[in-house]
Amino acid sequence: QVQLVESGGGLVQAGGSLRLSCAASGRTLDLYAMGWFRQAPGKNREFVARISWSTSTPLYADSVKGRFAISRDHAKNTVYLQMNSLKPEDTADYYCAAGLGSRAPYSNPYEYDYWGQGTQVTVSS
Repeated sequence: QVQLVESGGGLVQAGGSLRLSCAASGRTLDLYAMGWFRQAPGKNREFVARISWSTSTPLYADSVKGRFAISRDHAKNTVYLQMNSLKPEDTADYYCAAGLGSRAPYSNPYEYDYWGQGTQVTVSS
């Protein structure tokens, strides 16, 4: 089992920044990748970014490339999502996810084994 706890969401004006954090506990030695997804009201959950736990290789959705950055801290078992130049269309609940096996590309929800409870991000225009 892996437990994930997100933090850092909130209300921000367009053009502003937020940093989300996701702390993992439990079977952290088995982590293969961690990712961020988001879900806006009435929409499907969509991929935002993921990072390989061992190599720190990132992957981003086209919609956030150049604005968001994913990183991880091995010592703290924590993954971060730095979100800059936020737009109203970034408004959503953001979810952290953890995967324990080798499954490329780790950009789909079904490739992950554990999920956090979500944190809300609201970007006002």
